[in-house]
Amino acid sequence: MHGHGRSSCPLPENASGLALFLDIDGTLLDIAQTPEAVVVPPDLPTVLKRLADRLDGALALITGRSIGTVDDLFGLPATAVSGLHGAEWRGADGRTATIATTEAFELARSYMRQQTADMPGVIFEDKGAAIAAHYRLAPERETQVRELMAAIAGPVADGWELQEGKQVVELRPRGRDKGDALASFMREAPFRGRRPVAIGDDVTDETMFAAANRLEGLSVRVGIDGRQSLARGRMRAPSDVRGWLARISA
Repeated sequence: MHGHGRSSCPLPENASGLALFLDIDGTLLDIAQTPEAVVVPPDLPTVLKRLADRLDGALALITGRSIGTVDDLFGLPATAVSGLHGAEWRGADGRTATIATTEAFELARSYMRQQTADMPGVIFEDKGAAIAAHYRLAPERETQVRELMAAIAGPVADGWELQEGKQVVELRPRGRDKGDALASFMREAPFRGRRPVAIGDDVTDETMFAAANRLEGLSVRVGIDGRQSLARGRMRAPSDVRGWLARISA
């Protein structure tokens, strides 16, 4: 192993023996002004597919997006995915699991959609079993968005909880996180027995870093903003992540 010029941690020189767990937004893809505006570099799906094949399928995307959206972005329906921060799951063998919504959650979703329609710059994102309000384009509405989301979270607190991220507040299924997703994958083939490498950029990825650390793996945070993290290594930007993935897939 050796250090790479754009990373503060030693990165494996090849993929042998690894199990890769990759966040998407801010990790594989550059952050965009809205969730729909992200750009997938043309060669990235090919790199991910080649790498998954090299790892006998031990590559999983662990994201706050829904599995359906992930498939729309990358066109890799055979790839293992944990969506909605662990609430949706697709194994390397194609088996899937998801969370059912409730009437109370549907009411919360409808109310938040209506409220954000009258808030210019605030983007409402419907993820199925989760909803999110992004205020990246209207940072002055942060307090308003947080108060609204806190208000709708109360009636569904038995099954959903608030999660804050980079200029976004999300109402997501309770009791599931990215760390649980990583641990679940690591208990099953083809991940079992490999060394986990978890790469993410946001506070929602911290549980994934913790899980990788517990399993004596490698945890890497993308970004150089100085925020404290459980990750034991750093990479500067998604372009550096993509470059490393391309090298170990070659």
